[in-house]
Amino acid sequence: MSSRIPLPYAPRVLELFQHPENLGRMEDATVVATAGSPACGDMIAFYLKIDEGKSVIIKSSFESYGCASNIAAASQLTIMIENKTLEEAWNITWGEISEALGGLPKIKTHCGSLAVGALRRAIRTYYKETNKALPDWLPPDLTRDEHHALEEEALADKLAKKYKLNVPSDE
Repeated sequence: MSSRIPLPYAPRVLELFQHPENLGRMEDATVVATAGSPACGDMIAFYLKIDEGKSVIIKSSFESYGCASNIAAASQLTIMIENKTLEEAWNITWGEISEALGGLPKIKTHCGSLAVGALRRAIRTYYKETNKALPDWLPPDLTRDEHHALEEEALADKLAKKYKLNVPSDE
């Protein structure tokens, strides 16, 4: 008999976990960015196709290694950002993702934060790779969600080294 208590997932979370929208690699993406680490259990890669003249996300997709909340949050975020300007997408919060999902269990709110961190990393990467000047709305310093993604990655790296886990690296 298991002592684990099932988490109370909202129907929308279960729906997007079982049938995620916008799942998969995008070969013609304008920009790709990842956040998280498989060592900690949650990782998201975001693919964005951007209309560069209008700064509008015309297509988005994701790949996820993680739990139901991670997959649902990433899927929901891709739905929310399509046809939005980069600024509008940047301003989406993990709370808005959670609300669109019908709520996330408190222990899983970091999944929404990680999704936002991955998206924001993709937007920053876009400006860096295209050598475009940062717009006024993009803060020069990392946001809390971006820091969260970095902290998860650092913790995963530390644990992998401590326990000598064979986790693929970017090197």
